[in-house]
Amino acid sequence: MSPLAIGALGLAALFVLIALHVPIGIAMILVGIVGYALQTGWSPAFTLLASEPSGLLSSVDLATVPLFLLMGTFATAAGFSRDIYNAAAALFGHRRGGLAYATIGGCAAFGAVCGSSTATAATFAKAALPEMLRRGYGQGFSAATIAAGGTLKSLIPPSIVMILYAIVARTFIFDIFVAALVPALLAIALNLLAIWVVVRLNPSIAPLSEAVGMAERWQAIKTAAPVFVLLAAVFGGLYSGVFTVNEAASVAAVLSLLFAFARGRLNRASLWLGLRDTAAATAMIYMIIIGASLFAYYMTLARVPEALIALIGGLEVPPLVIIFCLLLAYLALGAVFDEIAAMLITLPFVLPIIEQLGYDAVWWGIINVVVIELGMIIPPIGIIVFILHGLAPQIGLRTIYRGVVPFIVADLVLLVLLTVFPGIALWLPNLLK
Repeated sequence: MSPLAIGALGLAALFVLIALHVPIGIAMILVGIVGYALQTGWSPAFTLLASEPSGLLSSVDLATVPLFLLMGTFATAAGFSRDIYNAAAALFGHRRGGLAYATIGGCAAFGAVCGSSTATAATFAKAALPEMLRRGYGQGFSAATIAAGGTLKSLIPPSIVMILYAIVARTFIFDIFVAALVPALLAIALNLLAIWVVVRLNPSIAPLSEAVGMAERWQAIKTAAPVFVLLAAVFGGLYSGVFTVNEAASVAAVLSLLFAFARGRLNRASLWLGLRDTAAATAMIYMIIIGASLFAYYMTLARVPEALIALIGGLEVPPLVIIFCLLLAYLALGAVFDEIAAMLITLPFVLPIIEQLGYDAVWWGIINVVVIELGMIIPPIGIIVFILHGLAPQIGLRTIYRGVVPFIVADLVLLVLLTVFPGIALWLPNLLK
């Protein structure tokens, strides 16, 4: 049987298991081990099943995942999201679309201290959505702004998606974090531009509000000051070289815990709930990483990456055409499948193609993150859209999907820019080498 046929059978088996509601991590483990055993024997397969999870569980890099998740849990308990939003709203709320600008800025700032896009969106749905609706903002526009702000988290370090990619692609987490800084700023700018265009075309969806006094602005800024202290301590230390990524994650978790205790917003019940949710999320992520690693062994042993490289190498088309075809495939796959799972499943044989074409693995990681951002708001799945609809059932799914169209366009523009000009993502990492 040819390598491509073996790879196709493995993917088909994986999709069947997922369709039967087998968890993605378990499905990848089953297909990986069975596929490996059919090629080498059961004894080597069981040896791999014992050694690979053991190595990953002892990985220092992967330990950053629960630490950054804890930071997000404690930051939420400390009320940082509401403080950030109130400060931004006090500064910009009196402008046309000011609360929408404040929501994007607040989501971006809170995303830097929260490990999850869905958690960021859900938190701001509680903090920002009622205030926007109370001031007469359009329902679809308000929900869509929060959805777009939530997706920004994927591109703002510390991003769990970036950590997962770095682990599976065997690249440095710090390099991915540094490469994401300029694209993240560009993503924020494009989202703000989308809001500016929408409120100019339809001013009625974002009525003007009264400006607050200078004293109220200063009070809002002072209340949000601990957030900026946390950001300065953690990320200032990380990017200046004082902390490693692991140390930054540890400092972030401890500082956010101390702030939550100091503010009196963390009791025994909320602490236990936060620890339990973090443990559950960490277990799921570890299971997915173990599954992706075992699946990659199966694909590598079957020589699927080499066969794909040979096949694509015979095509007489520019590399950029191949890249855009892969991106279209990812967007199509994301319409019916979870994007993070799609990234982890396809990475073992897509990444060698990317590197063979002369592109950088760090750049491809940023591209993957932007595609995942899009998948979180593009129908028919759009997980963040579903979360917002669940939290605000009075706003229909169709209304939210109509509202996110300008932000989808903004993300598509970002994706094209990063694809055509890889230097946008690689400029800062190359500068720091």
